[in-house]
Amino acid sequence: MARTAEGLLEMRGISIAFPGVQALDGADFTASAGRAHALIGANGAGKSTLMKVLAGAYGHYAGEIRIDGRTVNIRTPGDAKAHGIQVVYQEVDTALVPNLSVGENIMMEKLVHEMKGRHLVRWGEMHRAAEDVLGRLEVRIPTRKRAAELTLAEKQMVLIARAMTTDCRFLILDEPTAPLSRAETERLFRLIRLLKSRGTGIIFISHRLPELYEICEDITVMRDGRVVARGRLPDMTQQQIVEHMLGSKWEGQFPRRSNKPGRVLFEAKDIRDGGKVKGVSLFIRAGEIVGLAGLVGAGKSELCRALFGASGTVAGEMTLNGRRLAIGSPHDAVRSGLALVPEERRREGVFVDETVTANLTVATLSRYTRLGAWLSAAKEREAAGGIISRLGVKTPGGGARVANLSGGNQQKIAIGKWLLADADVYLFDEPTKGVDVGAKRDIYELVAGLAERGKGVLYATGELPEIMGLTDRVYVMYDGRIVRELITARTSEDEIMLYSTGGTGT
Repeated sequence: MARTAEGLLEMRGISIAFPGVQALDGADFTASAGRAHALIGANGAGKSTLMKVLAGAYGHYAGEIRIDGRTVNIRTPGDAKAHGIQVVYQEVDTALVPNLSVGENIMMEKLVHEMKGRHLVRWGEMHRAAEDVLGRLEVRIPTRKRAAELTLAEKQMVLIARAMTTDCRFLILDEPTAPLSRAETERLFRLIRLLKSRGTGIIFISHRLPELYEICEDITVMRDGRVVARGRLPDMTQQQIVEHMLGSKWEGQFPRRSNKPGRVLFEAKDIRDGGKVKGVSLFIRAGEIVGLAGLVGAGKSELCRALFGASGTVAGEMTLNGRRLAIGSPHDAVRSGLALVPEERRREGVFVDETVTANLTVATLSRYTRLGAWLSAAKEREAAGGIISRLGVKTPGGGARVANLSGGNQQKIAIGKWLLADADVYLFDEPTKGVDVGAKRDIYELVAGLAERGKGVLYATGELPEIMGLTDRVYVMYDGRIVRELITARTSEDEIMLYSTGGTGT
């Protein structure tokens, strides 16, 4: 039976260009009230741009947006909200005011509207209103708690609650599960199901294909600024979705490796960092990819930062090629032959407001200077160009700002700068977080290539298929400690999960 225009959101022939880039080229999209619609595509496919058009962030588009069969004019975020469109972006920290309370953050937009011409805020009423919103969403968070004290999952719930203080008809969720544990993801999904049951349409952007089948009824797949497939999600297999995203047959996710690990290259003994890392010892052989598995909060990121000298409270001993290392800062780590690709790439891995070239050469800048002072822009561009080509970074050129690139391309740049540095040991902390299947495969190939060249790799991730498909050995962390060392070929995802949750296997 054909859907009526009531409760229907339609985007028709949406096109938009930025300097040197045609980001959208006649894209169509349709979402319905009370249903969850998966919007997916490779990094740079245009899905985030399409949603930013819908959210009013980009007003210079061509095309038509219709709601309930009527054309609407959305050119600003205010226009979008007036038509019941709200968005929760992946970077939840930047959307909240950390020093304000949960109640103030939830009621912020309503307060701004209602305070016009008034000078007093009825704080008790405000908190009761915020409690009412949270109660209707079946979310339990104290409204007087500071936003800075919340977990990422709680911050996300607060932002969804803020959206519900207005007449929210369509809610856009951009990579909402990327920073969440499985238990937190389940809580989010319960909330999404509740919103759907009350008539809210959900537009769900995610690179985690299995979870789409848990929460979404419909799907739209984008590639190169165009829609290449759409329909009911149950009618598409994961393999078909991936092939639509890539425009080619899916030949397998993980690279085949032929190299054998050699001598011990790097060793850490009794590494401690306050209560976060509690006496960790590990070693990495030349040409070996060592997995670091564990749930959110196990201490994986803290251990990577401790090894890289990014924490000032670390104790323990590290050796590289049998030589004792004295690492008190990231600068010491880089000089010693270590490289870290951090989990939070936008905050720690790249300079988003700088150019692609500047980011790629920042760790090796002295190579492109003369007499220690004069920078050779030509040499810098040449080095950066080689990495751009080698990693397949999608960018208009080396002069483009990193902030304008997709998440997957930003991650390639975060990795690429260390390829120029030619480190001995590479520490990867959740390197595929928030990137699509195509970019993931590129990163897997890159990591495997480092091992082929005799580098040592520590690969920290909560994604167990990556551990099983990419590593030689795996250390499992729980509560700041390594609780098990396993040979990857002789273990299973179930066994790794058992130790990750504090099980003993006895």
